[in-house]
Amino acid sequence: MADTAPPVRLYCFAHAGAGTSAFRSWARGVGPGVEPVPVLLPGRESRRHEARLTGHDPLVADLLDGIAAEPGRPFVMYGHSLGALVVQCLAQTMRERALPLPALIAVGACPPPDAANELSDVRESADEDLMDRLRKLGLLPDGAEHNGYWRRVVMPVLRDDLRLAHALRTAACSAVVAPGPLPVPLLAVSGDGDLLAPPRVMAGWRRWSTAPVATRTVSGGHFFVRDGALPRLLGRACRVVQRLGGTSTPHPAAHRFADH
Repeated sequence: MADTAPPVRLYCFAHAGAGTSAFRSWARGVGPGVEPVPVLLPGRESRRHEARLTGHDPLVADLLDGIAAEPGRPFVMYGHSLGALVVQCLAQTMRERALPLPALIAVGACPPPDAANELSDVRESADEDLMDRLRKLGLLPDGAEHNGYWRRVVMPVLRDDLRLAHALRTAACSAVVAPGPLPVPLLAVSGDGDLLAPPRVMAGWRRWSTAPVATRTVSGGHFFVRDGALPRLLGRACRVVQRLGGTSTPHPAAHRFADH
């Protein structure tokens, strides 16, 4: 990659109930030639006074204009858990509106839209039932069961994010909103200890791209986004994207994008 080449812009979308804190150290973790851009949804952190989004169309209206392609500068999108569905939704809308597509879509810790999802499927259950499901999946933070603040502040955000996830899954499977798989290379990453989206489930993302698809497994549970292996992997993938010319058109060597 030439020293004068602009960095690949890596848009990052977090899991349900979260803001952008998991990506704060990524500028160092992804390595050279990559610019991480965490994207914050309404209703959290600096946008906490805005209404949370629970539908496909409001999400597109809020986020799409902030993800712009620049001539000669490829971009990649990574979504973790809920963020994977957000990335899928945005890319489908870009195709529908004939906008430039990302050079690579990367998803992690999320069943594909057409697979069962043990969390969004119980989005309207009682708090105790939802917490029990979180506990069984290893997703409940230590002390949350006895933490009034967590229930009062985090649970409402989490529940609305699960409603959003359900809406995005429904839209992705709609022949009207999402006509078929995307013609974009895709990288599906799983944690070897993730009970919600283990490697065999993440392999289902192959159905969602007509371009080369790679699957990778890193050490960790559902929140492997907080560890160092994922940004290193994505940094390598982005540098390969740059070497291949920064286009979403399938390239003869695109199946190797995560191996360098």
